[in-house]
Amino acid sequence: MKQHSPRQKTLFSKYFYICSSVILISITFLGVVLLVFASNYFKEDKYAILEKNVGQAVALTNSNYRQNDYQVLNSILLEPVYSVLGNAIDADIFLVDMSGRTLLCSDYGDPGCNHGVYLVPQNILTHAARSGIYRETGKMGGIYQGSCYTVGKPVTNGSGEVVAVVFASSSAAGLTAFLIDIFQMFVISAALVMLFSFIIIYFVTSNLVRPLQEMLAATQSFSKGDFSVRVSVEGDDEVAMLAAAFNSMASSMATLEQTRRSFTANVSHELKTPMTTIGGFIDGILDGTIPPERQNYYLRIVSSEVQRLSRLVRSMLSISRIEAGEMKISPAPVEITDIVTRTVFVFEKKLDEKNIEVRGLDAQKHMVEADADLIHQVVYNLIDNAVKFVNPGGYLEFSYQEEGKMTFVSVRNSGEGIAQEDIPRLFDRFYKTDKSRSLDKNGVGLGLYIVRTIVNLHGGEIFVRSEQGSYTEFVFSVPTSAHKKQGKFRNKSGQTAAIT
Repeated sequence: MKQHSPRQKTLFSKYFYICSSVILISITFLGVVLLVFASNYFKEDKYAILEKNVGQAVALTNSNYRQNDYQVLNSILLEPVYSVLGNAIDADIFLVDMSGRTLLCSDYGDPGCNHGVYLVPQNILTHAARSGIYRETGKMGGIYQGSCYTVGKPVTNGSGEVVAVVFASSSAAGLTAFLIDIFQMFVISAALVMLFSFIIIYFVTSNLVRPLQEMLAATQSFSKGDFSVRVSVEGDDEVAMLAAAFNSMASSMATLEQTRRSFTANVSHELKTPMTTIGGFIDGILDGTIPPERQNYYLRIVSSEVQRLSRLVRSMLSISRIEAGEMKISPAPVEITDIVTRTVFVFEKKLDEKNIEVRGLDAQKHMVEADADLIHQVVYNLIDNAVKFVNPGGYLEFSYQEEGKMTFVSVRNSGEGIAQEDIPRLFDRFYKTDKSRSLDKNGVGLGLYIVRTIVNLHGGEIFVRSEQGSYTEFVFSVPTSAHKKQGKFRNKSGQTAAIT
């Protein structure tokens, strides 16, 4: 567990770092955009105020000029007006003639006013006269020490000729103070938002990583052979789906492990019993414990046990091929009724010994699409199973039924039947209902497992019906063949007839 802690921490830190970085970058970008828009807003608002007041000053100046026939300017009347307008917006308002000399200023009473000393550059005056308005963020050609917002509008005479320009200038230092205030408010708000976001991200990240941490701990338990650990599933998102899939995998692994252990135990048992028998009898023959006249009897038992081991090995090889995916089928049109009939003849001696009545061998022929060798093994195993458990004097019955694209084959025998609690496990490997082995002395419990696997390979199914004290019936399905094979049968009078 400890050796994986850095990885868990790295995953948590990486996710937390990425989310935090995105938030920081987003807030930084938002802050820059906010300051840019705030700066533009402040600047445009300043220009609008200056332009409005300059317009009023121009109107009053034009009126003063008209009253004096555009010959002289009455500064006594205009100075108070310029001063009021300037103080109202905290700006310098001054009138400049076309030579650049200041004629009137709102700050003439201020000892620090330098408008009477400097000349306004000619290019500024020319621009104002041509455009009708002048805007600048600067020092007005050196008139001001610091940057200022300046707006200028021309004053015209009766013939429309520009005779002067009125300027209004306000210090740009206010922008810095305004932006500082905006920035301080933004930083406080952003800090609160980031703190709240980081807390949420921390808990969200913890919730996302926790199932992965649980899975990691579970995998370490799996490596020690403990498949009982499960991961808690919360919600219905991708992580929850992964946790559910992980739990499903754990259940499958637990089942597989249980099956493996059971398989090993069963194989060991099935090998141990005949090998013990074989070893004991052979040793008895070699050391003379078994007299010569009884040796053939015990050798026949040894031969029977060797055959049992051979069947076990063959079944194990078949299972190995099935689980490795090496068992391939080669479907072809096959007459299933003929396979059943020929297989029954193999058990003729056992059937006669138990006086068993065989029914259904005269059924109409049915063609199926199947691998002849594999489907013969299915039929053989089912008949072998039925012959073992049919009661003496009972019956063995076969029937066929076509439904849709499938043909259902039934193998039914009378007898004690199967308990309902045993039916779900009938097709498990090494499972035997006859645990006392009073009837199935030579079986190894693999036949029905192989039968189900072969039937499934053909795309069919197999199921069991049983009534205790009455009967047992195995029904399997295989695809019906579209081909009809010509065949012949011999009727009771010995004559040959063709069937289709």
